[in-house]
Amino acid sequence: MSNPNSETLWNKSFILCLANNLFLFIFYFAHTTILPIYIVNDLGGSLSQAGLAMTLFMASAIAVRPFSALIIEKIGTKKALYISESMFCLLCLTYIFADNLTLLMIIRFLHGIWFSILTTVNVPIVNAFIPEKRKGEGMGYFLVSVNLGIVLGPLIGLTLIQHTSFTHISTLLLGCVVLGFIFCFLIPLQNNAKESSEQSQKKLSIQDFIEFKALPVAVMAMMISFCYASIMSFISTFAESKHLLSYAGLFFAVFAISMMSLRPFTGRLYDRKGPSYVVYPALILFSIGLLVLSQIDSVIGFMCAAFFIGIGFGSAQPCLQTISIQRSPKHRIGHATSTYFTFYDLGIAIGSMVLGLIISGYGYSTAYICCAVLVCISLIYYHFVVSQQKTA
Repeated sequence: MSNPNSETLWNKSFILCLANNLFLFIFYFAHTTILPIYIVNDLGGSLSQAGLAMTLFMASAIAVRPFSALIIEKIGTKKALYISESMFCLLCLTYIFADNLTLLMIIRFLHGIWFSILTTVNVPIVNAFIPEKRKGEGMGYFLVSVNLGIVLGPLIGLTLIQHTSFTHISTLLLGCVVLGFIFCFLIPLQNNAKESSEQSQKKLSIQDFIEFKALPVAVMAMMISFCYASIMSFISTFAESKHLLSYAGLFFAVFAISMMSLRPFTGRLYDRKGPSYVVYPALILFSIGLLVLSQIDSVIGFMCAAFFIGIGFGSAQPCLQTISIQRSPKHRIGHATSTYFTFYDLGIAIGSMVLGLIISGYGYSTAYICCAVLVCISLIYYHFVVSQQKTA
């Protein structure tokens, strides 16, 4: 791989890693927002079935995530990348032929498995091309590629779904993912598999999968992601019910811009004053945004909700992740990160399913009010549990 002592951050391999990750998340977020519309309008499914499609994807991703690091360690990053991205692209292709709910649900379950492995292996690969003195900056830019996917994915999907078919959109998104895969072959990778007899004989324990000191904040992250599932999985069908579907792409643009705009400020505030100075106002704004969303009937209200939710969720989520790392021993940071995202993904999976049932039975307004209340409960949980925990 590249020389880690080089001070050049924007080297060829780093840029290729960012491009591949961007195309991956464009596909992911575009499909996440248009699948409910496709399921309800084209396949004759219900909102609860739309939620199930998201839950199956997340359930398989969650089940595999704790084992992803072990798989990568065994076969090496190069093989893990090529195999996982090949399978991910193949399953992207199958959406074009998913003309019934049963087949679509099977595809979603299988796709979650390879998404989990692929997103896990992408991190150590890009990390290898970031200079040692610029790790924080480099990984920050890597996360920006995910944020751009949050903007561009829904914007592309929701704009095109009004003018063309799901099949045509899936074909276009498949092209994006394949292009990212082609970039991977231009990255100088080494296969660093570890196959020592000592490792093969080592017995696994619960500590190989969970960092217990990160559990309190991981549980809180699960509450927050449960509420975020109401945006991620149902904002497109909600917008359609309010005759605002043409503004759904703009919703995500406002959401992402507001989410990214305050990150430099909240990061400095976190370092100087502590996490509570970020968490309390962020979650209050997130709750307000959900309440606004539960009552809106106009474009202005829709955009206001996007603004509050973007600032609130966008400030709280990275703050909580940082807490999970700081509360854990340095040699367990990888396990802390895995624990955090396992619970975070679990919240999205459960939220997509439960909120789909609530929306089907009681409507969108009730679902968003419930989420606003849960955010307030998470704030109480933070005050009495997370904020009382000592840093490792």
